[in-house]
Amino acid sequence: MLVKIFLAAFFSSVLLLRAESARILPPPTGKLYHGFYWGGVGTDTHDPTEHDVNPADVVRYEQAVGAKTVWVYFSDNWFESRKFPAERCGWIRDVGKVPYVRLMLRSDVDQEHSEKKFSVAKIIAGEFDPDLRAWARDAKTFGSPILIEWGTEPNGNWFSWNGKWNGGPAEGPKRYVAAYRHIVDLMRAESAGNLTWVWHVNWYDEPERKWNAFENYFPGANYCDWVALSAYGPTTPLTRDGAESFAFKMRDAYPRLTKLAPGKPVIVAEFGCDLNNRRVDVVKWTRNALDDLFSNRWPAIVGFCWWNEGWQNDDYKKHDTDMIVLHNAELTRVFRDEFAQHRDRIQETALIQR
Repeated sequence: MLVKIFLAAFFSSVLLLRAESARILPPPTGKLYHGFYWGGVGTDTHDPTEHDVNPADVVRYEQAVGAKTVWVYFSDNWFESRKFPAERCGWIRDVGKVPYVRLMLRSDVDQEHSEKKFSVAKIIAGEFDPDLRAWARDAKTFGSPILIEWGTEPNGNWFSWNGKWNGGPAEGPKRYVAAYRHIVDLMRAESAGNLTWVWHVNWYDEPERKWNAFENYFPGANYCDWVALSAYGPTTPLTRDGAESFAFKMRDAYPRLTKLAPGKPVIVAEFGCDLNNRRVDVVKWTRNALDDLFSNRWPAIVGFCWWNEGWQNDDYKKHDTDMIVLHNAELTRVFRDEFAQHRDRIQETALIQR
């Protein structure tokens, strides 16, 4: 009987997610969505494309932490394909989740360089309009809800759409805004109403200059449905900065973001901490972060997602980054305990507007 009830609930959620032109809604007041990202294991065989995730990874993670996830977050890299990722979005929907697509118009996964092929200038000039329109039409045909972002963390100079690489202080942020609006306008013109647009910034501005403040990259309230933050602890075993608490990072970024976009749902799209950094106790850092998220001290926040990934930083394996929850039994236990303690705060199924 329990199995039949479970299967009925599962298939009902899948059918709900298939509703034509459906959109994801924020969770009820006081509840939080829990998202899932999985990006590899941090070895020399790791594919750094930020989409090497499969249904088994979702099941293994959810069983380990004892809670369901609502979205599966992945990068859609245009150096691999300009087509809508129908197959990946399809299996995500089939397991009852919402695809969260990072639309990455980039030539490679390397950072801190300008973009030649998919530059902001070329986006504004309309060079990729046919591809963007086709992507939007296929997304519309897909029908069920999709979270989508372009121009991730624009106030960080590691990405090629940052102002540093696109005209500098005077023009860079303006060109980013123009490109962002161009993409959204094209996809809305194709009636892809199942897309929920997320504008996603980093908690601090790098470089920390007035021209590079994330406020200067805001495309306008009409061009995003949700807003998002990244807020990391140290991201490598050797990183010296970033050891402050999650709450410290939110203390500055959250009021800025909610002032800029009042009334918009906020998600912590990415947070995490290296498991082996000597300056931070990752278990304590994470427990405090989850406690704060569940405490409702930031009422606009409607969801969060830990960045489960490992990667190489140099030729020494002991320097590899590892932020994968399942690689640390104590950290896994923290997630499980926090989710059990705050079960009433977790919204495990997406609310859908049809």
